[in-house]
Amino acid sequence: MLLKLTPTALPEVLIVEPKVFGDARGFFTESWNEARFNEGLGYDVHFVQDNHSRSSRGVLRGLHYQLDPHAQGKLVRCVNGAVFDVAVDMRRSSANFGKWVGVELTAENQRQLWIPPGFAHGFVVLSETADFLYKTSGRYAPECEGAVRWDDPAVGIDWPLDRLLGVAPQLSAKDVAAPLLADAKTFA
Repeated sequence: MLLKLTPTALPEVLIVEPKVFGDARGFFTESWNEARFNEGLGYDVHFVQDNHSRSSRGVLRGLHYQLDPHAQGKLVRCVNGAVFDVAVDMRRSSANFGKWVGVELTAENQRQLWIPPGFAHGFVVLSETADFLYKTSGRYAPECEGAVRWDDPAVGIDWPLDRLLGVAPQLSAKDVAAPLLADAKTFA
């Protein structure tokens, strides 16, 4: 098997583990294959944009999402360093509305996370630096942008801040101003 998909506590959010072939020279992995990914999901996803961010220890990005009609699914991975990656269910009709799941993604474990449309996404950098790649199923549309506060007590994310080695989380001005879940734009 070249691709393993494992449901998380939020079953639509999946840990994606490509097969890694390694030896003394290094490794080879097929990091993306549309046919295998869609077969594993059971539905078709077509990615239209790739994004790359580099951040230093303690940078916390999120929690972000795109609302309809430009909702995005994201397939994310860390290719250098380590992050704690989070997805939050933003669908009011879901039994899991406002619940979250977190997964450590590192260059070493080569895990990816599939965050489907309807979920907010964010991460905090645990290593000195981290390079983070996103494949998105929709283009960025600022008029459809949504956000929720990273530290909203109603969501209660258990960020591993103790692993930041004394560095306080570093947020953008936009993330500092993000609304609480009760006031955030959500999906039906």
